[in-house]
Amino acid sequence: MKKFLILILILISSSLLAADFKNVNPEQFEKLRAEKTNVVLDVRTQKEYDAGHIPGAKLIDFNSPDFDKKVGALDKDKTYLVHCAGGNRSAKAAANLSGMDFKNVYNLEGGMRAWEKAGNKPEK
Repeated sequence: MKKFLILILILISSSLLAADFKNVNPEQFEKLRAEKTNVVLDVRTQKEYDAGHIPGAKLIDFNSPDFDKKVGALDKDKTYLVHCAGGNRSAKAAANLSGMDFKNVYNLEGGMRAWEKAGNKPEK
């Protein structure tokens, strides 16, 4: 029983470490976006992106089969500002990036909807 509890604690600890990214609100996101070396990563679909996106955003669809391959080719030392439409896919994507040893990953809470609601305008 003791070994089982230790195993459970190890599994919980490792899963918490894998989600090493920070959630930010639209105002914090914009402050981070102002730093031009930071990369805005849009993990929505091409159709969603084409309908309107954050200026300068790089598109890598979280649901595409080659998502891990594409993000694996990115510079792990850069800062990534990840977003989707509502915050769910981007939180998963941010956790993936953190699990792949990306150093600085931020997730936009509420996604594109929250960003637009805060008064920001997408480009098409």
